[in-house]
Amino acid sequence: MPRRHFLKQVIIWLSSLSALLSFRNATATQATSSSQPKTLKNTSLRTLKSDYPGNPIKDGLFLNPYTVNDPAANHGFGDILKWRLSDKPYKAQKEQEKSLPGLDVIHSNTLPATDQDYILWLGHASFLIQIGGKRLLTDPCLTAPPMFTRHTELPLPINNIQPDYLLISHGHYDHLDSDTLKHCSHSKALIPLKMTPLVQEMNPTIECQEAGWYQQYQLADDFEVIYLPANHWYRRTPFDKNEILWGSFLIKTPSKMLYFGGDTGYAEHFKEIKQLFGKVDITFLPIGAYEPRWFMKSSHMNPQEALQAYREMGAGVLVPMHYGTFDLTDEPLSLPPKVLKENTTTETVKYLTIGESWFI
Repeated sequence: MPRRHFLKQVIIWLSSLSALLSFRNATATQATSSSQPKTLKNTSLRTLKSDYPGNPIKDGLFLNPYTVNDPAANHGFGDILKWRLSDKPYKAQKEQEKSLPGLDVIHSNTLPATDQDYILWLGHASFLIQIGGKRLLTDPCLTAPPMFTRHTELPLPINNIQPDYLLISHGHYDHLDSDTLKHCSHSKALIPLKMTPLVQEMNPTIECQEAGWYQQYQLADDFEVIYLPANHWYRRTPFDKNEILWGSFLIKTPSKMLYFGGDTGYAEHFKEIKQLFGKVDITFLPIGAYEPRWFMKSSHMNPQEALQAYREMGAGVLVPMHYGTFDLTDEPLSLPPKVLKENTTTETVKYLTIGESWFI
């Protein structure tokens, strides 16, 4: 059996096992646990939503308020098998795509030598954002995690990035990569609740600060970072589902607001962000990893939903992300931006080239 096919079968088997264990654990918890959900937050941080008690947590596991009462969003072992064994409408297109060039990459040996604010896309959900002379790296995954294939090259040497801050929305492998963190010594990590042991296991020199939803990190800089909701979940092994929180980020500077959506299905939090903070100037939203829709809807937005979220936030510019680098689901890697362009009307969309420096 070819090595690549074997690894693919291993991934499928592990995914199925993970789902089965999750299903069994969830069933056992429902049957044996009588505890009521509690809430958790970082009591040393400011909570910006009035009367918000903290993130709901039950039996040590975080609850997703957007899907907790939606059976269709809580997939079990049978759903995994249904997806894996179902017909693949994009199969021929994906096979053809293998012989075509991927996303363009602008290569450079160094970062821009400037104090001006800029955004540089490194692929997938990883952006280097320079604000006030500080470098913020979102969802650090700059290599290929175990059993992943990276379809876009990193535009510059990883050792030359040297971020001051890591903004980690959640712990999935394509958003938090241990090999990347080895190159981020002495960075400060702004992370969700209960993630510190995981990050410091990857690199003990990283200083961590945890926040729950609607909480503002304590920074000694002239910008603010606030942790906000996302309609998603957490898992790195078959046994740790939702032990660590997930979310998104708002970055507020004296002149602009930037929103990084992380990984998320569509939910009501986009409207709420506008209500709480006003219109966002630049919003980074995921548009890929959305097929089959019946399975992915509660985890990942499709391009049409990303446009809806953009409109509801009243954002100035949409920067699409989460496509082209990792082949995670059924749609071809090249399809998400095509669908986004077909559905764009009056929206302002900035399609960054990987390695491009966009001065803001």
